[in-house]
Amino acid sequence: MVRLVLFDVDGTLVHTGGAGKNAFARTFASAFNAHNGVQKVNFGGRTDVSLARELFGIHGIPATPENFHRFFAHYAFWLDHLMAQSNGEICRGVREFISDLRELPNPPMLGLLTGNIQLGAEIKLRRYGLWEWFETGGFADDNEDRNQIAVAALARGRRVLGQNLRPEEIVVVGDTPHDVGCGRFIGAKVLAVATGGAKLEELRKHNPHWAVKDLTRINVREIYAR
Repeated sequence: MVRLVLFDVDGTLVHTGGAGKNAFARTFASAFNAHNGVQKVNFGGRTDVSLARELFGIHGIPATPENFHRFFAHYAFWLDHLMAQSNGEICRGVREFISDLRELPNPPMLGLLTGNIQLGAEIKLRRYGLWEWFETGGFADDNEDRNQIAVAALARGRRVLGQNLRPEEIVVVGDTPHDVGCGRFIGAKVLAVATGGAKLEELRKHNPHWAVKDLTRINVREIYAR
């Protein structure tokens, strides 16, 4: 039985209309007077900390704790501003899929496993009325490496659900090979959805337990009882 379902954010739950990437650009311009770097960086499946570090390198800015703090303070401001104007949307099937999970006889806990910092994830999901659905998770605040974020999410799940929570009782839902990889890193089952960063054929190459075009293409009971 599945006891915990962990969702990625960007491309899995929501499309932000480029607000996250634009917030990175605005932050570097306003806080560091650094321009035209974000187009050189692949954002798909990455963590906010690793992205900031790469952009520091591109612009020759020291990756000091002070500069990370400065970056994320400005980033949260810009992300909130841009999300208010965003033309993004909830990914296809998300509301129905989560509603079906919550209606199961013994519904699993819902959490996040994301490369966003926690405040960034909250800003993005509150814009679409989704934030309150999630009770736990792992974030870029925990670690720069996505696999270690998954470790943090597992540890938090065990603190809430009990130390007897087994990795095979967890399902990770994500839209990139990075999501598949970090789910497998902790021994969880993985549901890959082609609603964001990767095509269905590419996701299948990484051997998730399930791979679907979107969350309308799978019945929650199929993953719940497996």
